[in-house]
This record gives sequence, structure tokens and C-alpha cells, in this order.
Amino acid sequence: MKKVGIVSCNIHCNFTNYGSALQSWALSRVLSKLSCVPILVDYCPKVLENVDTLNPFNIMWDKDEESRRMCELTLPAIRENYQKFDSFYTQQFNRTQKMYNRLNFNEIMKDEKLDGFVCGSDTIFCVDEFGIDDGYYANYECMRGKSISYAASFGDSHFTSEMYKELDVRLGNFKALGIREKGMLSYIQSRVNVPADKVLDPTLLLSASEYETIVSRDETVPSEPYLLMYSRRYNPRMEAYAINLAQKNNWKIVEISLRATNAEKGHIMRYDAGVEEFLALTKRAQYIVTNSFHSMIFAVQFQRPFVVFSREQCDTKIDELLELFGLENRKFSIGEEKDDGVIDYNQVCSRINEVRNQSFLFLRNALELL
Repeated sequence: MKKVGIVSCNIHCNFTNYGSALQSWALSRVLSKLSCVPILVDYCPKVLENVDTLNPFNIMWDKDEESRRMCELTLPAIRENYQKFDSFYTQQFNRTQKMYNRLNFNEIMKDEKLDGFVCGSDTIFCVDEFGIDDGYYANYECMRGKSISYAASFGDSHFTSEMYKELDVRLGNFKALGIREKGMLSYIQSRVNVPADKVLDPTLLLSASEYETIVSRDETVPSEPYLLMYSRRYNPRMEAYAINLAQKNNWKIVEISLRATNAEKGHIMRYDAGVEEFLALTKRAQYIVTNSFHSMIFAVQFQRPFVVFSREQCDTKIDELLELFGLENRKFSIGEEKDDGVIDYNQVCSRINEVRNQSFLFLRNALELL
């Protein structure tokens, strides 16, 4: 059995991210199904080397004083959440015994006896976020020619002509390239002599029942009906929509965001929720309002009614997935906040199944190249 290292943005990040954790977890499970031994690489990219996740003020997207105040008020929950994520990465994975970065990465082959690497999933190819990082682009000596990518994303990157030149070289480090969005696929196929295809996010390669093993049975999940609002970035129109919908239906609001003062509005604030609690809160919600790509995915996995709001640097991946689902009307932009009714999840599942097998086949064939 091949021993394969997963290199992605997960353990080291600016803010903890349910999607990053769950796509690594799902990829790990899928690799095991394909007769590999997955190892989660504790890798810190260069851009995050000096980031203190427990004191995140310098890495906030919104720099205004109000957002900083919200972050300060949320700090106890941020720190509790971080500890839960660390436990998840330790308990749910075969994880490397030490952390690797640009100074010691080549030691991993001696330490872990790996046969190769899978880079992804997540926006690891996003140059606006990470630059062209050596770990994410398989550019360490021990990775070249021994790596594939799976569901790696460029996000909505902005490339310079010099970046494109470097990109051509770095993508040549891989034996096969599985890309999450189609935007860069034609470029790769025309410039790089490496098999490349568009594939599903790994969280969609598993069924909802496969997540049941990690769904929390936490009694802090409300017993009364509630709407779950998960905000990756503050959007007052999204908040207003959620409040109005909850009031119409006499639902509580469970909120995962940094807007700590929303507790004064009666919202149940759950930024402290770990990965397992996030899944439970999603599964048991009456309705989900979000601007998160993976919150949208798990609303679909658990077949919950949802709407997703537009978010900077996330629209491409959200739009493409909603197109696959046949649910383009579930995305709201400013002035378009109108729910278009019941979701036919039988049709959605049929659409996912059509492409799921293709993604499995790509990954199986790519792993044989390692």
C-alpha cells in the first residue's frame, strides 16, 4: 500500500476553517478506500510562518475598528475553537509527528517514508492568498515528480505575466493535476504536459452517512427549531435576511461569526464550535443562510434548505458548484434576496452521482503514477 502525504491548508491558517478540515478528512477517507495510507502533513506555508491564530488581529480581512472590536469580544471562542480543531487534526488523522516548513520539508521522506504526495484540496493554488508556495506547488526536491493535485483551486487569482511563467514551471512538478474549478483548466492543458481534469471537491466524494461517524452528539445543539447562519465575512444584508426569515418562522438563530454583539439580539453565538459540532448544527438546522462554500456543500449533503450569499473571491467556486447542483437560484446578490422554493434533492443527488465516479477514476489513475 502506498503511503501518501496530504499537503494542504488546514492545520496552519489565518482563521480556522471547517471546509479546510473537512476536505482534508474526506480526502483522507477516499485515499484509504483506494488502498493508500494517508498521512496529513503538518505543513506551514511561507506566508503563514509568523501568523498567530490565537491573536488574529493582523490577519483580519476587515480592518475597521468595529470589526476589530467584534474580534476582541470573540477571542475566548476563537481560542476554544482552535483547541477543538487541533484535537480534530490529531484524533481524526494519521498526522506527521512534527511540523514541516520551507527549512526542513525534505526531511519528511526520511521521517515518514512516503511514496508520494497529494496536494489539495482547497485554494492552495491561489496566488493572491499564498503566492506560488513550494509545498502547495510540489516544488521541494522530494516532491517533484512524486506528487499529484486533487481539487486544488486557484480561487479568483490575479496573475502577472511573470507569475504565469513561474506557474508553467511549477505545474510541471506534478504527475497529474485535478483542479476544482474549470477556469484555469484550458490554460493548464495548453501549457503543461501533465494529465489534467476538473474534479469534485473531496467532501462530495463521500455520502452524508459517512460523516455520521464524526457528527457531534453535543447537547448544546438547540432542541427547538433554529436557523443556522454561518458568516465567513460580515454581510449586513445576509444578516437582515436571516433575521427576517427566522422571525417569520418563529425560529431561533444559531450564528457562527465574529459578530459577538449579536448575542444581544438573542442569537446563539457558536464561534466556539468544533468541526463535529459544525456538522451537527448543519444537520439539525431548519434552514441555512451562509456565504461559505463548504457550508453550502454540507447543507446539500444533509439535504437542508439553504441560500448562499455572494462573497468576494468566492463567487467562481460557488457559481460552478451551484450550476452542477442545478441550484443557481440559491445564490443571492445584493437586491436579489428571494427564496425560490423547495429544493428537489433527488435531482441534486443524481447530478452529483454523475460526476462522482469520474472524480474517483481520475484520482485512482493519478495515484498509479506515483
